[in-house]
Amino acid sequence: MPSIICSPNSYIQGRGELKKLCDYYSQTGKNGAYLIVDPFIEKTYHAELTGSFDAKKQAYVIAPFGGECSMMEINRHKAALGKNDVVFGIGGGKTLDAAKAVAYYANLPVIIVPTAASTDAPCSRLSVIYNDNHEFEKYLPLPRNPEMVVVDTEVIARAPVRFLLAGIGDGLATYYEAAACSQSNAVTLTGGHCTLGGMALAKLCRDTLFADGLKAKAACEAGVSTRALENVTEANIYLSGVGFETGGLACAHAVHNGLTVLKETHDLLHGEKVAFGTVTQLVLENAASDELEKFIRFQKACNLPTTLKDLHLEGATDEHLMEAARAACAEGDTMVNMPFDVAPEDVLAAMKAADRIAKAL
Repeated sequence: MPSIICSPNSYIQGRGELKKLCDYYSQTGKNGAYLIVDPFIEKTYHAELTGSFDAKKQAYVIAPFGGECSMMEINRHKAALGKNDVVFGIGGGKTLDAAKAVAYYANLPVIIVPTAASTDAPCSRLSVIYNDNHEFEKYLPLPRNPEMVVVDTEVIARAPVRFLLAGIGDGLATYYEAAACSQSNAVTLTGGHCTLGGMALAKLCRDTLFADGLKAKAACEAGVSTRALENVTEANIYLSGVGFETGGLACAHAVHNGLTVLKETHDLLHGEKVAFGTVTQLVLENAASDELEKFIRFQKACNLPTTLKDLHLEGATDEHLMEAARAACAEGDTMVNMPFDVAPEDVLAAMKAADRIAKAL
């Protein structure tokens, strides 16, 4: 089986890019743009989103995202596409995943415009599908990556700092999961094995986040774009996106998927649940104490979950936590990529031990 590297055709990051969407559209389409937009983003940035299309008299449709990346939502947009020949996804991770899925089923190119650096979803050839109860349903592998990813760092800087920090939580998992996949020679979501390039990007992602994460947090709190914020934005979106896809997923994302079955976690962001999943993975791997403590302390400084209390699961029974542990080990999930066998009982033990270790720090 080959090793495979894949990435978007173009990744564009800078200030003011939201005002240039028609320029990027014109490189790919001509009949009309179908813009799937988070309603808050549409209200906040309507002039920036539509200005370039209006100025060039280019047809477009604003299609509000319904809130969940479910098959019902995907089919709704697919039915409304009309003659439009390029799909845009503009907003957070679920908006982007829905846009990628719509484009896939309609056999159209997709341009992704993340408005927060909250996940590594923008660059990937993958959509994560949930049911209408907000529970993880399946991964939808896609045949190609987005045509283009356009990131406006002025918008990123104005987004809630919690989103940036959730992206750090998602991005930090990239290296540890890729390392596990490399050890196990796992098959990644590309359909191939982990690559040297994937591991290099994953390591650069981790090192960038440790170096600039807290400085980027300060910039986002001030609503300004600094070099540190630019670096962390690239790490959260591009390095993590290409790194996870080429390097592979393992325990951290499997634990995230397991936690989605517990309603107490439904108001947590993707990267927040992944963050606790990474701590769980390090405990499962029996990581060195200094490495584990460094990781937990950094996550605490980033306001990321490290304890069951942070997940709204303080006092949860073992039976309740076991629901998440079993789901994390479900057939077809990425726990199988760990370099050793992992049973639900192992996941439960690691979650409880991670909670105690983090409480002591």
